[in-house]
Amino acid sequence: MEAYTDFASVYDTFMDETPYEVWGNFIAELIEKYGVSRPVKIENVNEKAMAFDKNENAESDLEADVIEDGSQEALDQEKNLVVELGCGTGSFTIRMAKKGYDIMGIDLSPDMLDIARNKAAREGLNLMFLEQDMRELDLYCTAGTVISVCDSINYLLEDSDVIETFKLVNNFLFPKGIFIFDFNTLHKYRDVIGDVTIAENREDCSFIWDNYYHEDVHINEYDLTIYALCDKEKELFKRSVETHYQRGYTLEEMISFVKKAGLEFVTAIDADDHNEPTDNSERIYIVARESGK
Repeated sequence: MEAYTDFASVYDTFMDETPYEVWGNFIAELIEKYGVSRPVKIENVNEKAMAFDKNENAESDLEADVIEDGSQEALDQEKNLVVELGCGTGSFTIRMAKKGYDIMGIDLSPDMLDIARNKAAREGLNLMFLEQDMRELDLYCTAGTVISVCDSINYLLEDSDVIETFKLVNNFLFPKGIFIFDFNTLHKYRDVIGDVTIAENREDCSFIWDNYYHEDVHINEYDLTIYALCDKEKELFKRSVETHYQRGYTLEEMISFVKKAGLEFVTAIDADDHNEPTDNSERIYIVARESGK
């Protein structure tokens, strides 16, 4: 079955302890340190007019200011645009939007995107969510920052898929824009969660997560069996099964993919302690930069 269909409806329930706010703060620090995008601040032209009201050259100065702003507006919009690949139900997208970033989300699952759009609307946010395969990324303009969190990149199972995705990211990055993504390591799938069963029970839903690690291809297969309440009065639960595949990568492999895609490798960071990655790192952030087209 397709991934994230029935699981989409219970995804947020089982991910309720995910530290999206902590992740968001750290990603914002990386953007500030390495990137070109900044939280959007809307300037009011009328306020500028009032500021010039007592100036004898107010009319000509304001006209020149508006023209200058207009010539920069399109570039500034692209520079400050943040695109999230694999946004899922939009939890991280929404948090970044609340930090002031002009952000849009992209995901392959229509079920996840429906939830994301509804969540954003409830928050009073007018966010764009596009249904796209990241391997076929197609934006209407460049973006100053592209991000991908929560191991979405691990769903790319072939070297060529990763490189092609990274090439497309590079193609749509604003000059000197950055790509920030995380990935689960080979060590995590092989030595930590491979061939492990995880189960969790909630009042309205439960799941059983069976992991099977395939050493020859470094792919972790996990079968999700989901029980979701569908009739509260009759206490009836619907059972559904989804199979997901994720591939583990080494840091060296990811750096090579970044470079083969024409991106400039900037830094790698252990996602748990924010130090330099080691052989025991389970999830790693990479920051890469557009290196000139």
